[in-house]
Amino acid sequence: MSVETVRPRISSRAVEKAPVRIAHLGLGAFHRAHQAWYTAHAAGDPWGIAAFTGRSPAVAQVLAAQDCVYTVIERGAEGDRAEIVESIVEAHDGADVSAWRSTIASPDVAVVTLTVTEAGYARGSTPPRRLVEGLAARRAADGGPVSIVSCDNLPGNGQAMRAAIDALADLDLAGWIDANVAFVDTMVDRITPSVTAADSTAALALTGALDEAPVVTEPFSEWILAGDFPAGRPAWETAGARFVADATPYEERKLWLLNAAHSLLAYAGSGRGFDSIDEAFADDELNAMTEQLWAEQRAVLSLGDEEIDSALAALRERFANPRIRHSLQQIAQMGALKLPVRILDPMRRREERGLGHGAAQRATIAAWADHLVRFDPADAASAAIARLLARNPRAEPVDLIIDTLTTEQHAS
Repeated sequence: MSVETVRPRISSRAVEKAPVRIAHLGLGAFHRAHQAWYTAHAAGDPWGIAAFTGRSPAVAQVLAAQDCVYTVIERGAEGDRAEIVESIVEAHDGADVSAWRSTIASPDVAVVTLTVTEAGYARGSTPPRRLVEGLAARRAADGGPVSIVSCDNLPGNGQAMRAAIDALADLDLAGWIDANVAFVDTMVDRITPSVTAADSTAALALTGALDEAPVVTEPFSEWILAGDFPAGRPAWETAGARFVADATPYEERKLWLLNAAHSLLAYAGSGRGFDSIDEAFADDELNAMTEQLWAEQRAVLSLGDEEIDSALAALRERFANPRIRHSLQQIAQMGALKLPVRILDPMRRREERGLGHGAAQRATIAAWADHLVRFDPADAASAAIARLLARNPRAEPVDLIIDTLTTEQHAS
């Protein structure tokens, strides 16, 4: 007899579905381990999420089949802990334009969250276009004010999304948006590796129910938000979120410590045959390089020593967790988009303060240059850098990359 015939599927809710108060674009593992998790843990009246996929409808189809209930497995170094999350109450194919427009138009929806990549902010890309369509429907329905909350690694992500939307909206809609839509900057952090078949088995063992859409994540989680919520919001602070006047120092802390170290370990570690962050971080030489990079980057952060020391202590523990298999191959993607904000920005701040480039900062770029030679980059921007290096074999690769990416940053 198959296991499916003797084990119940994870499809029954412990509580009644909450009303839809939040719309989300980019339904994936990170959203389910982060914003949906915070929403489930927030005190007070429950807020339901109507979530829309960014690309493939597959996740929405699987979630809908189990009434949008799913398992979050927190994978610590000592073992697993599982919980059932019910904050998502609707899961939609992102191509369902009618459902998207009607959801955003609803006056009950007070918050729109997004998890998109850095490329998702490009003028004319899908996320801003979808938001413009939804906001136009909300304006036509007199849906009232709403907050848009960007949840990704882009500095000033809320204001970047505002600019991308303004570039697409007509004059009348832009005026309505200016008067009715608040854009919230955030810093988000929770490592969420890709799920494997073994994770569904682990969910079954932990909960006794079959789950086709479990999420695996680390115990650590952080969410910093800066902005207004004119139509209200969940009490996310009761679940550990922090509301601040300016998210920039916290964005820089994450980008320049966690994300920059990820890039260093991804490029230098894959060149040594490692597959995951914990493997690369366990290498004595790469560990020392990482510590040196942290020292160079922290010198130009604007947060106090106690805040930075606490963050680094957490990072050392997180990076060493052997049970979170954070793929170097995944992290290594889109280096041309990631390295400017992770490495070049703190490099420039060091120059402004008379400190000069750090050796580990330059080593990170050198490791990326070597990675471009070893592995064909999948994204166009990184492929262009690879071709540039090939055309200039006598040039110093680090300086060539710095000059090229800096010029492109200033032009964008």
